[in-house]
Amino acid sequence: MDRLSELQDFYWQATFETLYMVLGALLLGGVCGLLLGLLLYVTRTGGIKSNRVVSVLSNVVVNTFRPIPFIILIAAAQPLARAVTGTGIGNKPAIFVMAIAATFGIARIVEQNLLTVDPGVLQAARAMGASRTRIIFTVLLPEALGPLILGYTFAVVALVDMSAVAGVVGGGGLGNFAIVYGYRQFDTVVTWAAVLMIIVIVQVTQFCGNALARKVLRR
Repeated sequence: MDRLSELQDFYWQATFETLYMVLGALLLGGVCGLLLGLLLYVTRTGGIKSNRVVSVLSNVVVNTFRPIPFIILIAAAQPLARAVTGTGIGNKPAIFVMAIAATFGIARIVEQNLLTVDPGVLQAARAMGASRTRIIFTVLLPEALGPLILGYTFAVVALVDMSAVAGVVGGGGLGNFAIVYGYRQFDTVVTWAAVLMIIVIVQVTQFCGNALARKVLRR
């Protein structure tokens, strides 16, 4: 416990780095995943703007990258991360690869949640003369907002898990803190302190996501 007190500054810095990586990846991957998920939904057979070629290609891309374990992806994508961020080591390339992984995972989450929207609601909007774009942003997304919030909450929890692997490319965060100051030093107190903080982050995220989804679904 005394050693944990000595490492307090590093502990809170690692917590901040975890939140920074998760939020950065969520911002990038969340937007790209939403757009890709919309593309999967609207181009599917019977979709708002059905296009077999685009649908097949987008599904192939998602199905190619989504199953790749993050520990492998973060190593394989290091050259691309270096080209984009200017470095292959640190939090920036870690965020970049986390955003890539989040994009394809969130795309499927978005597509699956949009499929829960009653087609009759969309048909009614089209019958009233609404354009495809208007239907997407004023009918489709609002109707699926509650499930989407829960889906994004799940994605945040997954990103917290990914952030713990960021040490592979020299990233910081609680995962790196637990390995460097806990596991390698045979200090279980330090290791479990990092684990408990990750649990707290996940619990708060899940609680807020559930509460917000309930509020939206009750409207």
